[in-house]
Amino acid sequence: MMKKVLFVINTLGGAGAEKALLELLKRFPENEYEVSLYVLLAQGELIHQVPEQVKILNQSYSDASVLSKKGKHILNQQIFKRLFVRGAIFKNLGYMLKNMAEMLKKGKLYPDKLLWRVMADSTQVIDGHYDMAVAFLEGGSTSYIHDHIRADRKVTFLHVDYSYAGYSRSLDRDCYLNFDRVFTVSDEVKKSFLEVYPECRSYTGVFHNLLDNEEIIRKSKLAGGFEDAYDGKRILTVGRLTAQKAYDIAIDAMKILKDHGVKAKWYVLGEGELRDRLQIKINHLGLKDDFILLGAKTNPYPYYAQCDLYVHATLFEGKSIAIQEAQILGCTLLVSDCSGNREQVIDGVDGKMCQLTPEGISAGIEELLSDEEKCREYGKKASEKLTVEKEDVLQMFRFNDN
Repeated sequence: MMKKVLFVINTLGGAGAEKALLELLKRFPENEYEVSLYVLLAQGELIHQVPEQVKILNQSYSDASVLSKKGKHILNQQIFKRLFVRGAIFKNLGYMLKNMAEMLKKGKLYPDKLLWRVMADSTQVIDGHYDMAVAFLEGGSTSYIHDHIRADRKVTFLHVDYSYAGYSRSLDRDCYLNFDRVFTVSDEVKKSFLEVYPECRSYTGVFHNLLDNEEIIRKSKLAGGFEDAYDGKRILTVGRLTAQKAYDIAIDAMKILKDHGVKAKWYVLGEGELRDRLQIKINHLGLKDDFILLGAKTNPYPYYAQCDLYVHATLFEGKSIAIQEAQILGCTLLVSDCSGNREQVIDGVDGKMCQLTPEGISAGIEELLSDEEKCREYGKKASEKLTVEKEDVLQMFRFNDN
């Protein structure tokens, strides 16, 4: 008998967790599973890449990027309308005020996290019963699966350092205590989560992001990549233009490199709400031709293959898809010494770590760009690290048969 499985994700934009979900959906045998997908905020450009055998449950949908200006406008309009559906904002007012006060006490406000439960309570009602329901992201999808979906087994995924990203037990109303399995994308994410939810230890495991190595290598050889005639060193970073990615620090590092006479250009693939602010800083420091925001690309892999150095200097990570992609393509990696990155790159073996400061990043870049032999060695080790990595997607279902 076919097992009915439901996946829920917050949005389906071009970010790491969303790419990992698409790869996961491809792995389900069509003759064993009836798989459905629901996108909580009904938006994201990757909807067209969902495997044909997966049933999309959204009654309406926008394929606008959630990170573009147009997409942000559409998303904000929808969020505002949803505040009043089924009285969700009023139902959760006390909850929101309490958690807002706790956030302010800690010195940082997370408006998006305050609204996730409102979005879960005001979204489309899904009838029916599932053998398993899977929340593939923290926040809204987890609340929605917990509160509104009927299933024999409920599973949730964590892709970020739980506390560092701004989550708390009060914000989640201890919902993780009621899931049958919790999967984290790395050991560090697991450790961070269990420090907050030690009661979940017996049913929390690690499920690494899935990538199609052969497809990534194939796409890296297609037409595309850098279009300028620059003949110096090319530095690449791939990621959303958000505070987590610390691009403001990277821009300052590029200014130091330029002042030191290093012949290099830094390219960034990605979109996000900080684009205008970052461009203003780039222009102010005279780096318009040195630190270049290329936007999001449908096929980023030729850029990886053509760059001299991949830099991933972020505040925190769960397990970075961009780092994995760079490793698959044999890039030389420089990463910041933070949670997530430490698990993916071994300093001095398959890449180099640096402090998340302009001086730390620029010094690491100068060292690597001046040592081609070390770069080749790191790139070779990085590509060897992931060529044999395989995952059995059915591991997440085995407990269901016990």
